[in-house]
Amino acid sequence: MNLDGHDDLIKGDRVKQDYSKAVKFYTKACDGGVAGGCTNLGIMYHEGQGVKQDHSKAVKLYTKACDRGEDNGCTNLGMMYENGRGVKQDYFKAVELYTKACDGRVTVGCTNLGNLYHKGQGVRQSDSKAKELYGKACDGGFDDGCKNYEILK
Repeated sequence: MNLDGHDDLIKGDRVKQDYSKAVKFYTKACDGGVAGGCTNLGIMYHEGQGVKQDHSKAVKLYTKACDRGEDNGCTNLGMMYENGRGVKQDYFKAVELYTKACDGRVTVGCTNLGNLYHKGQGVRQSDSKAKELYGKACDGGFDDGCKNYEILK
């Protein structure tokens, strides 16, 4: 699974990695209306970093982020629906969320949407549509999109 939205505090870039502090700051940001903070806090709950793993809580946070226009949150929420984590599996909802993310230029969202077209999950199976979406992800610099594009080429 490829989650978008992590920042320096989670990864330990330029600062000492501290999940507990990250949770504290992301909570404050999310509560303050920063959609990216909600996405990042959702990742913490999804992965169980600094908090007890809770997929239902992650879904709520990704939903909050996506509803506020944070396209990485839409991608992550789409993954939850696609995989049935914290919510009932729903490919149609995943397609909706990945489409929103891809339209917002989130390359992971484009690749994941391409995967659903390739498999015919939640949409009519179409390798040509999958290839188009993989190409969009590849053009955006996402290696998995490029690899999948080459496979369908």
